[in-house]
Amino acid sequence: MPSNGGSHQVHLAVMIGLVHDDLSVVDLVERARDGDQTAWDRIVERYAPLVWSLCQRYHLARADADDVGACVWLRLVEKLDTIREPAALPGWLATTTRRECLRLLQAKNRELPVEDNQRLVDDANPAADAWLLEQERLIALRLAYGDLSERCRQLLKLLFTDPVTPYDEISAILGMPVGAIGPTRQRCLGKLRASPVLAAVVVPQPRTAGD
Repeated sequence: MPSNGGSHQVHLAVMIGLVHDDLSVVDLVERARDGDQTAWDRIVERYAPLVWSLCQRYHLARADADDVGACVWLRLVEKLDTIREPAALPGWLATTTRRECLRLLQAKNRELPVEDNQRLVDDANPAADAWLLEQERLIALRLAYGDLSERCRQLLKLLFTDPVTPYDEISAILGMPVGAIGPTRQRCLGKLRASPVLAAVVVPQPRTAGD
């Protein structure tokens, strides 16, 4: 039966694989800033479900949700050049969507103080929270990954690409003996696990009998 440490390492490996998608967000934002309409369309296509799910959690009618979505995308057009961290776009969209939902509700005279917005959140639909938690983990991973040595970053990138780069190719690219790849991988993952920012959002699996 796999150990607790093994389960935790597998979770880290999955997250490292997701970083490649996170980096594509940076590419899309930079291209959209340069006027690439295709990049802008892909941003809207990718994150429209997030905006919609957050609107649902505030119990908005379809027409109101459409109004909020239009406002969110308009704000993004206005602010795209001012977003300092392109990879933080998902969090920016989530925050902006929440604010627009509250603004719309207050405009409808529902007397909803900002600090009381939780009473309108639908806890029976956790999809948006799960998505945001994944983004939080990716941000933490990016920070921890950036603190690694260049050699560790190169090795982990090669190991967690899809498909995985064969060891002999990794050896040739990095000038590292094939026999040293496994131990070096373990040390690099150990450094990631030791990162306080990553440990705060990656919860190890509980031990089971036989671990």
